Amino acid sequence: MKNKKLAIIGATGLVGQTVLKVLEEKNIPNFEYELFASKKSQGKKVRFMKREYEIKELTKETFNKKFDYAIFVAGAKVSKEYVPIAVQNGTIVIDNSSYFRMNKDVPLVVPEVNAKDIKKHKGIIANPNCSTIQAVVALKPLNDEYKIKRIVYSTYQAVSGAGSKGVKDLENTLKGLKNQKFPYVIANNCIPQIDSFTEDGYTKEELKMINETRKILHEPNLRVTATTVRVPVSNSHSESINVELENNFELPELVETLKNFTNLVVVDNPEKEEYPMAINATG
Repeated sequence: MKNKKLAIIGATGLVGQTVLKVLEEKNIPNFEYELFASKKSQGKKVRFMKREYEIKELTKETFNKKFDYAIFVAGAKVSKEYVPIAVQNGTIVIDNSSYFRMNKDVPLVVPEVNAKDIKKHKGIIANPNCSTIQAVVALKPLNDEYKIKRIVYSTYQAVSGAGSKGVKDLENTLKGLKNQKFPYVIANNCIPQIDSFTEDGYTKEELKMINETRKILHEPNLRVTATTVRVPVSNSHSESINVELENNFELPELVETLKNFTNLVVVDNPEKEEYPMAINATG
């Protein structure tokens, strides 16, 4: 069998490093990899798949070479410029940025929730915002079984969601140094702003959760609101999701519905003070 070729764009960033780690864990057979980043990372050596890879600079000529797939984790600006070039050259792109998510011709996919949508791709498959992904995995079985009427999101999002600069800001401000990434000191603080504010008072992060949830669940008129907050935690976003359901339910039955869903772990034992926490989810 001929090996498939996969390009990873943004391989040196915080998300890129995690992509490499997950690919190593999956160890998909018959794949060859090439790693790309910006010019400043060119020539850097990265240990991956038990060998050393050299980071190459991403240019407009990169996709003159045939790649079967490319994973883009370098931000919306890079995706806007380079994804169309990759697709034009026959590469199927999985894009992590926000740029293509709400494009009607681009499936927005969480495999546990709407894997069938992948088949509708025209060269680009988008993955949602991180806080949306974990939410819809829990919401999907509830919507299937009880029909969701309304959602109220409240998120407590770790600094890693802002990349390596966000993590550095927490480390620095804990030492009493000045904040560089966030608008305020994040140590011992909660900042009720993720991304910029829009005219209607929502931040872009909040609107992402609202609009992406509707698209993934195929519920364009679903009533959703969100408040997103940055908290002084290194890794793992936490969320409170208040859900109103159309159909009647018994709570034990609802919990069993959640327990039986793919890749969803229910941690719910108040008597023993067992509940989901970021420190246990990390990694």
